[in-house]
Amino acid sequence: MPYFFYKAKNLEGQTDSGVLQASDEHELAQTLKKQDKFLIWSEIENKKPKRKPSLASFFKKISILDKIIFTRNLEVMISAGVPIPKALDVLTVQAQSQKFKKIIQEIKADIVKGKSFSSALKKHTSVFPEIFSNMIVAGEESGSMTESLKVLTEQMEKEYELKSKIKGALIYPIVIISAMAGIGILMMIIVVPMIANTFEELEVELPIATKIVIALGMFISNYWYLFFGIIILSIFLIKAFLKTNKGKIIGDKILFKLPIISGLIQKANLAYICRTLSSLISSGVSLVKSLDLIFLSVNNVFYKKAIKQAQNDVQKGIKLADSLAKNNTIFSSLVVQMIQVGEETGETSSLLKKLAEFYEQETANITKNLSTLIEPILMLLIGVAIGFFAVSIIQPIYSMLGAI
Repeated sequence: MPYFFYKAKNLEGQTDSGVLQASDEHELAQTLKKQDKFLIWSEIENKKPKRKPSLASFFKKISILDKIIFTRNLEVMISAGVPIPKALDVLTVQAQSQKFKKIIQEIKADIVKGKSFSSALKKHTSVFPEIFSNMIVAGEESGSMTESLKVLTEQMEKEYELKSKIKGALIYPIVIISAMAGIGILMMIIVVPMIANTFEELEVELPIATKIVIALGMFISNYWYLFFGIIILSIFLIKAFLKTNKGKIIGDKILFKLPIISGLIQKANLAYICRTLSSLISSGVSLVKSLDLIFLSVNNVFYKKAIKQAQNDVQKGIKLADSLAKNNTIFSSLVVQMIQVGEETGETSSLLKKLAEFYEQETANITKNLSTLIEPILMLLIGVAIGFFAVSIIQPIYSMLGAI
């Protein structure tokens, strides 16, 4: 009979986990019922058949969702008393990505050779960043591995939820802009050359705006491969530039000046920093090391600079709140005051968690209303584009009619 890893609740509502042997999930539930427990989750070790690995699965990116499932199931199995190597064997079967399967097996092999779990993780920083391995180190040193894994799972779930909301909110404007660009290109390719021929036959004197529209339309129509090549090359060059230090600074400056986007970026960064710092401190990682890990993981250059400055100040004995107060344009007074209270009361971790929840809710509210806020701007842009095109085409016709 197979073994089941399970989570159940007792009559007092407390959650319990463990491993039991049963023929199926129904028998497992009945066994637990006899112990006054109610099954809420179970996982069978060999529930997924082995499949021939595909080439695509080796190149598939390991998503944050893959890591959430890995961490959550590992926490359940370790809390149930399953040895880490055995738990990693089960997680290898569960993993969808062949690349991830290979990494999990390499981690297991290192543990079997005598390495610690955290040391084995540090060999795979592209999948498990330093924040992850350092929280595991803290769990190993304090003997609270399951607690560290639980905190990590919650951290990644919140991060995944936040990113999903932001991406979801941006879908509508991206679809509208893409549709508008597509229709514009089709008109340039099909409509403009026909109008250009008509004007040429009538020998009408064309205004500058019309000449620009016709020239662009004829270029796209005759050299469409060059046009799309230029667009693709431009996108590639812009992306490459934005990866440089100067490009990141310019890109982040522009984003901070956009009326709606700037608020979203600030709140999303504050939510991430507060939650990550809370998770690291609660896991036993020192404040200086926590700030260093956040510095490495934050993408926005202004927050990176502020966090690095805070790390240096804390090493000199300056309080974190006092250091962050120097950057009041990106760290709100609420963050500074709450951290100040936390430092005075010794409750920094719990207050940071509350701050994270507040800013996550604020981010959710902005993303919920983002489509409504952006819609007037999109309509204005569409109106301007249509108006320019219409005037460029109609103006010569009116001039021609006036001359008759």
